[in-house]
Amino acid sequence: MFTSIRWKFIIVYFLLVFIAMVIVGVFIVQRFEAQQLDNRTNTMVKQIESIISTFSYLSEDDWMEVSEDIQKTLNEWRFDGTETLYVIYNEDIPKIIASSYSNHDKIKGQNALNYKFLDPTLILNAYKGQRSEGIKRDANEDTIFKHLAYPVLNEIGQVKGVLYMTGDLQDVYKTLDESKKILTRATFLALVVTVLLGFLIASSITGPIRDVTKKAEKMAKGDFDQFVEVKSDDEIGQLASMFNYLTLKLKDTIQEMDLERSKLDTIFNYMADGVIAIDVNSHIIHANPIAIDILGLEETINEELINRKIFPMESINLTEIDYEDSSSLEGDRVVEINSVVYRIRYAPFRNERNNIGGVIIVFQDITEQHKLDNMRKEFVANVSHELKTPITTIKGYAETLMEYRDIDEEDSCKFLSIIDNECDRMARIVRDLLQLSNLDYNKTKWNKVNYSVEKLIHDIHLKMEFALKEKSQKLTLNIEEDIPNIKIDKDGIEQVILNIVSNAIKYTPNHGKVDILAKKQNDMVIITVKDNGAGIPEEDQSRIFERFYRVDKGRSRDLGGTGLGLSIAKQIVEAHEGDIVLRSEYGVGTEVDVVLPITTHM
Repeated sequence: MFTSIRWKFIIVYFLLVFIAMVIVGVFIVQRFEAQQLDNRTNTMVKQIESIISTFSYLSEDDWMEVSEDIQKTLNEWRFDGTETLYVIYNEDIPKIIASSYSNHDKIKGQNALNYKFLDPTLILNAYKGQRSEGIKRDANEDTIFKHLAYPVLNEIGQVKGVLYMTGDLQDVYKTLDESKKILTRATFLALVVTVLLGFLIASSITGPIRDVTKKAEKMAKGDFDQFVEVKSDDEIGQLASMFNYLTLKLKDTIQEMDLERSKLDTIFNYMADGVIAIDVNSHIIHANPIAIDILGLEETINEELINRKIFPMESINLTEIDYEDSSSLEGDRVVEINSVVYRIRYAPFRNERNNIGGVIIVFQDITEQHKLDNMRKEFVANVSHELKTPITTIKGYAETLMEYRDIDEEDSCKFLSIIDNECDRMARIVRDLLQLSNLDYNKTKWNKVNYSVEKLIHDIHLKMEFALKEKSQKLTLNIEEDIPNIKIDKDGIEQVILNIVSNAIKYTPNHGKVDILAKKQNDMVIITVKDNGAGIPEEDQSRIFERFYRVDKGRSRDLGGTGLGLSIAKQIVEAHEGDIVLRSEYGVGTEVDVVLPITTHM
């Protein structure tokens, strides 16, 4: 009787369900226990962290001096009755200086390592800076407690004390015991029901299963137009329905695979980086349009042509790749192709036999990053050069004054004056560099107020009047009537326009002309500084706002410039959501527009 398919099914089904339910029951109990313990631990951690953030006395370096205050605060703190907190401080020996224990006076000052209700291992671990936790059972008293030792750190990361909390877990384990009983009863009940259902199900399996087997055999041979008659709504009926669904879904899956492949091809073809795959014979087996463009391959290259095309390894210096040496198949380097700098990364891929099938090469355009690196290096070199010149001058004159003490007073004053001027020059460079640094990292605090454009320009005119008279230059103001106010940091924008006007005066010959114009255009105010000076060559105009860049380095240095003024001006204006536009013609003159947004009236 037990050799029939029906009984085999019932026996196997019973065993499988029994094993599965036992495993699930154990897993549920373990997960429930872990969850309850984690909840208790999280509650205790939050309680301790709340105490640390609330008790101002715990921020003191010496807890012994404030132990009474800590104890008083603990007495006022609301605990749920199942938790006890001990404050442990270490001078020579870890001692309990305060606690939420009802009989605190009996344990105050006791050695925490010897106190029977505490775990010394957790305390020692906490003094190493580690949060430690554990469960302690007392078989005699039939109690179980969760223990948590939480280190309190000072400002430099050293442990200055430990908060040790114990939480009663009796209620947790009572709940667990009840859960085990419920799960056991449910398991036995389910097994009884399973045997009855298994007997009924087995009776209806043998017929439909043979039909499903025959249809599946035909599908295995490639005939996917197979459908099974659904005779019931039970598991066998569902199997038959799913079998029918499979035949339909299989066709949809093939279509979806084609669609996914199309998506991947689209992503691959339109990604910003060039990607190319080559086999062990250096034949190109796949390349996206970016890689084709980088390597100068035919744009109309098709799959057949790709498989015959030999990849020019020497063009990007990958000739050292050896497919027998796996260490040479992965690398990273920077090359320049047609004036574009690329970071090339390559790594092997494996074929269906898990052998190395070739190499994937990725071309990432880092031209801009490379340019920025070069600018950084140039900036460092310029800073070094700018500081080296005054330092050399100061050192030379200082050594002269020290070695030749009989220098007459006039020469001595002259040397000291030069040293003072060079020190001022260094101070200006350092001040400008610090201002640029603050602007770069958004550390500058702007005091933006509504300010009159007309007053701003007249103030600048007054400040530059002496410099204009020195060179017999004429300054003309042309300010549009009823020009609206702008919301600016007055000192910052004044610095910008002063710098531009100062440059105009410096590089305009004697008896030259400087104009300052202001007008409203759309939602912006444009302040233009125009001169008829030397002008800026076209090839230098794109770099005029770079740090330390000078059109005529020697002349600029003689005029006292640091090469940082226009860089600072540009960043200040951009911080005001504005822009600086420069137009210049060599030998004719220069125009600089400072474009600033108009104040929005509330």
